[in-house]
Amino acid sequence: MRIKPAAWCGLGLCLSMVLGMGSAQAAAPTTVAQVDLKQYMGTWHEIARFPMFFQRKCARDVTATYSMTAAGKVKVDNQCVQANGERMQAIGEASAVDHTNSKLEVTFLPEWLRALPIGRGDYWILRLDANYQTVLVGSPNREYLWILSRNPQLDEKTYLSYVETAREQGFNISQLQRTTQTVKK
Repeated sequence: MRIKPAAWCGLGLCLSMVLGMGSAQAAAPTTVAQVDLKQYMGTWHEIARFPMFFQRKCARDVTATYSMTAAGKVKVDNQCVQANGERMQAIGEASAVDHTNSKLEVTFLPEWLRALPIGRGDYWILRLDANYQTVLVGSPNREYLWILSRNPQLDEKTYLSYVETAREQGFNISQLQRTTQTVKK
């Protein structure tokens, strides 16, 4: 199967990065205390997300694969399968904002533009289980939200628990859409 470069920026960060959009909220969501980036690396399957323009063509099997670069940044490889069966891909780069590694900035700009202080989106880790198997990721403006898992399917009890965390953090969970995962693990 041929991988088609994406017109989307994977996991929806381009719109906020390019346009700098965001709604003001009284208090930002709370992130986890600490993230071990080495343990966070690998493939995550999207279980649910808020709908967004840049993922509109993603019909199923959305994944994000993270790996450390020689420069100490995180390579982001987002992929999905479109309705026509073609795979789309977006490659980006993330950097930790502080020593906790729970707040990252992600860019999907071309490599030659990534040094500029523009086009970055917030990737905040709001909940992460101790075994690094399930994660809730959002943006401080609450416009973006993802539930990711190491496995393509997530049991209902765990899913609902992460949805409840999102609600407690002030996200409008009525927008949450489940992602079709056809891969079995």
